[in-house]
Amino acid sequence: MSGDLFSLSGRVALVTGGSRGIGRMIAEGLLDAGCRAVHITGRNPDALADTARELGGQCVPLPQDVSTVAGCRRLAASYGEREAGLDILVNNAGADWQEEFEDFSEEGWDLVMDLNLKSPFFLTQAMRPALVAASRSGRPSKVINIASVDAFRLNRAEAYSYHASKSGLVHLTRRIAARLIREGIVVTGIAPGAFATEMNPPALHEEAEVAARTPAGRIGRAADMQGAVVYLASRAGDWVVGETIVVDGGLTLAAIGT
Repeated sequence: MSGDLFSLSGRVALVTGGSRGIGRMIAEGLLDAGCRAVHITGRNPDALADTARELGGQCVPLPQDVSTVAGCRRLAASYGEREAGLDILVNNAGADWQEEFEDFSEEGWDLVMDLNLKSPFFLTQAMRPALVAASRSGRPSKVINIASVDAFRLNRAEAYSYHASKSGLVHLTRRIAARLIREGIVVTGIAPGAFATEMNPPALHEEAEVAARTPAGRIGRAADMQGAVVYLASRAGDWVVGETIVVDGGLTLAAIGT
């Protein structure tokens, strides 16, 4: 087995929603695997600056709201002023909204769908020239979409737009993958289970209870997410095209009583 199978030495990445939670885990994992630079983006400049400072000089903050097409294009332009190509794009930024069915609002629908589903498409579209520029024979560039186990199972929350957006992202990943593989761009996804983040309050505040419902007996750790991302981003994952890997400690199996 090649010694550099999982190495990301010299590569450049962009992670949306990279200042906290799963996005921060991913940024740190990419840096540890050898990336020359990991650009992180989000709406809060101070949070991005703090995370970049904590992760070190190779982590570059690029503040931007990517929930609109214009924002995606502004981010692509800002990135293009710094780098000629992009080896790894991680579409991680996301939002949730929970409201009872009879009261569920248009605001809760649009906010979640824009960030969770529209943004990955239009940011990938905007970053395509940079991804093509970085792709070369024997080393494709990568797009990794962060979905959710809620694309494959129902949880107890009335999170209608969240479920719809993450299910849609799994199928969007396959559709984009079928198109971009022709240009040397490999598109895949990851569906995380319970990780202790602000987006997942039960795992953050009720870890023991969530762990008890998970067949593996614990919630996710940073290394679990980092291992999956590095696998897909590296040479090791070059032959995985259009698939979404579930990283959940068996949580989706629990839904069928396994």
